[in-house]
Amino acid sequence: MRGGMGNMQGMMKQMQKMQKELEQTQAQLNVTEFVGAASNDLVKITMTGDKKVTDVVIAPEVVDPEDVEMLQDLILMATNDALSKIDEATKAKLGKFANAIPGF
Repeated sequence: MRGGMGNMQGMMKQMQKMQKELEQTQAQLNVTEFVGAASNDLVKITMTGDKKVTDVVIAPEVVDPEDVEMLQDLILMATNDALSKIDEATKAKLGKFANAIPGF
């Protein structure tokens, strides 16, 4: 019976260590900047890993008062590109934690 208790304590320590590593990795991701771009960098959106927009850059040549819809589309494309990069990085960095936990 004692062997089982020691094994449980070891597993709890491992889980606590893994939780701390997970929190550190998530904090690191949250401050990492990701840049999404559309149409040869005519529009660039910078976001942090926690999906907060920190910068928007729009090339002057793309600003056409007669074609606002194109600019809107470029902004959407750049935003979605940044979000995709965040999701990919999150899966790459945090996926190892999910794989280490049985049942995930």
